[in-house]
Amino acid sequence: MFSDLFLIFLGGGIGSALRYLITVLGERSMAYFFEKPHPLGTFVVNIVGSFAIGLLYGYFQENNNFSESLKLFLLVGFLGGFTTFSSFSLDTFKLVQSGETMIAIFYIVASIVLALGFTYFGIKLTSNL
Repeated sequence: MFSDLFLIFLGGGIGSALRYLITVLGERSMAYFFEKPHPLGTFVVNIVGSFAIGLLYGYFQENNNFSESLKLFLLVGFLGGFTTFSSFSLDTFKLVQSGETMIAIFYIVASIVLALGFTYFGIKLTSNL
């Protein structure tokens, strides 16, 4: 139990650090195009993370030769730390608060539709392996 908790802790730390890096780089790149901050980094993280969790989940379903510890490290730890709905919510709130309501609505719809779509895509890619 404690070894699994440590693996989740380790994976979560790595995932969170990577999320932070991508978020900062995304915000800096968007600063060249917009006066107000836009949550490109969180958007990219949520889409990539949704695809990755679908891909790994589908692969693990088709191939049972992986340890539960590895699954916990990747799915609960790394991807749990990497993707974040709380940042998505805060970014949306900030867009609305700054008067960017239409961008906030687009951000909400695009994030949800693409995240679900890429999760499905990841699972389908591994369904025949």
